[in-house]
Amino acid sequence: MDRRKFLMASGAAMAAATAQRALGGSLETAAAGLDLNRHRFGVNYTPSRNWWFCWNDWDAASIERDLDAIAGLGADHLRIMLVWPYFQPNTHWVSPLHLDRLDQLVTLMGKRHLDALVTVFTGQLSGWYFLPPFNRLSDGFYTQKMMGDAQELFVRELVRTLKPHANVIGFDFGNELNTCWKAPVRDGDAWMAKMFASMQEVLPDGLHVNGVDHHPWFEPDTFSPEALAAARFPVMHCYPFWTGAMKYGGAMDPPSVKLLAGMAALIRSYAGKQDKPVWAGEFNTCILDLPEKGQAAWLEKSVTAAIEQGVSWFSYWDTHDVDRKFEFNPVEYTLGLMTNDGRVKEQGSVFKQLAEAYRGKAVVYPKGSVPEPPKVRTLDGTWKWLLDWMSWKVK
Repeated sequence: MDRRKFLMASGAAMAAATAQRALGGSLETAAAGLDLNRHRFGVNYTPSRNWWFCWNDWDAASIERDLDAIAGLGADHLRIMLVWPYFQPNTHWVSPLHLDRLDQLVTLMGKRHLDALVTVFTGQLSGWYFLPPFNRLSDGFYTQKMMGDAQELFVRELVRTLKPHANVIGFDFGNELNTCWKAPVRDGDAWMAKMFASMQEVLPDGLHVNGVDHHPWFEPDTFSPEALAAARFPVMHCYPFWTGAMKYGGAMDPPSVKLLAGMAALIRSYAGKQDKPVWAGEFNTCILDLPEKGQAAWLEKSVTAAIEQGVSWFSYWDTHDVDRKFEFNPVEYTLGLMTNDGRVKEQGSVFKQLAEAYRGKAVVYPKGSVPEPPKVRTLDGTWKWLLDWMSWKVK
């Protein structure tokens, strides 16, 4: 099943800091952990109580319990979702109440030595659209002056809240912007360059990224792979189910367990250098019938293969299973390292082992020449490139 079809249908880690953590001491600031040449391990946060609807039904106590459990798994950072229309319901106004709740969340994270990557223009999340009232789901997101002015205001107000915090990594532009707002590649690339410059200007010590889904890496979609790969820290979102890996083998075959490693090689083919740092910003199987034991085995094999391919940072999707009282695609309910009531699942235990084994260690980049990018830039053409890179023949 193609993720986009579903969406349309459903409408740190530096060695010194590692040593401090092991001794029970405090981490340095997020800026001190921005060494892209050392491994870090984090998770995409899914609040156990009321999912990200919690921005509108705030309960700090439940969030503190979540963060304690997440820190206990050895995570050093979280990717947190703002849900744009909650924070900015008007082009000229950003909600002080929601900014205060963001301030509280980042403060609570800092007390537990968790750094924050903050998504900004989150108009799509887990298959649901969250559009601000002034947006009409058009190409104007990237080109209209009204939208640009609203975006700049939102970023400035976020910086006012986040700048005092030492545990802020930086901004992710949004959650897979290309699944919500599409544009010709020239417009997407121009907007991306402008947004990188804008965010760097107002938060110069931050690390800012554009976490798109897999499509722009596989085929033309809003952003070019060359522009994405040229960023300081390219991000990949890797899901065997959504990328179509299961057409080429089982859950434990190379197209699945080497997807992170293969996409990192793909990104470097567009970057033109083997020592390009790459961040696995989201990854999971999304294979509904894969049990905990299988998910845990996939996690170990996938991360190990990715580390061998020189992937720097890892941010698993996600922390907690989603409460089934909410209506989501069935795939979304069981992706957590923990159940909704906080039980650590087998993959949670594996995550902790991987984090303890690799966090803070130097990234070892691949040797040899950089492969040429795919000649045929379609989903099938890119998969052929990946399968050749993996030396895997479909049975």
